Amino acid sequence: MSFDLGAVVPLGTTVRDANGSLANAGAMALTITLPDNTAVTVSPVVPTSTGTYTHDYPSVQAGRHIVRWVATGINAGAYTDVFDVREAAPPLLFSLASAKAKLDIPATSTSQDEELREFIEATTQCVEYFVGAVVRRTVQQVVSGGRDALLLHTTPVLAVSAVTPVQTGQETVDVGILDLDVDTGIVRRTDGLCFPVGPYRVLYTAGRTAVRPNISLAAKLILQHLWRTNYGAARGLAGIGGGEDFAVTEPIPGLGYAIPNRALQLLEGDRQPGGFA
Repeated sequence: MSFDLGAVVPLGTTVRDANGSLANAGAMALTITLPDNTAVTVSPVVPTSTGTYTHDYPSVQAGRHIVRWVATGINAGAYTDVFDVREAAPPLLFSLASAKAKLDIPATSTSQDEELREFIEATTQCVEYFVGAVVRRTVQQVVSGGRDALLLHTTPVLAVSAVTPVQTGQETVDVGILDLDVDTGIVRRTDGLCFPVGPYRVLYTAGRTAVRPNISLAAKLILQHLWRTNYGAARGLAGIGGGEDFAVTEPIPGLGYAIPNRALQLLEGDRQPGGFA
């Protein structure tokens, strides 16, 4: 499961002797490798009870973390694990409360909240593959000059905030003279000139100011469809949509069974050619 940025991540491991019984190690050290490849080392780690070692780590970076426990001396051994930390503003098409309502999960039930949040993030990525960015986000992209237009790959584009030269000696570009095609991501100069030669780093905002009902409903249908996998053969339970889903026997060509056709049909009017990365 993923943790929110700034949350305290509970880490733990156990040590056993040759007979399989919990037993203390001679010494225990913990190393946490952060997403930027720096490391935090805790040594020694004192057992909280016989053979049980824990550490609460306050997260400071978003991304994949690698956890390495190393026991030395008596009952030596090692254990490696991973955990993920979400961005401060992860892309979410709808709230946890909305997801629960769609799945008929009582608002007072919280035992599946973390798993459900992961499903919401996955659903968001599925929808954006077809229709482009929905959740607002800041994007950095390096483009090549020497032409009359620049093409930004994450669309729709709401605004371009900076065009910065990558190499020394390049000409600067004033964002005040730029004309932006929101839907295609094509950026042109209003003075009729070409962009100077060389690579430029473009900082821009992509996404939508409002989510159209067809996109929102399609996302919830995908969530409902994926959530049924938790129930195996009982995926037709009335509480999560019930009945047969024709997409189970008629997968979308090239996509397998993850996206129900009814959701794809709702997205059809907003689809982008070739999907969105």
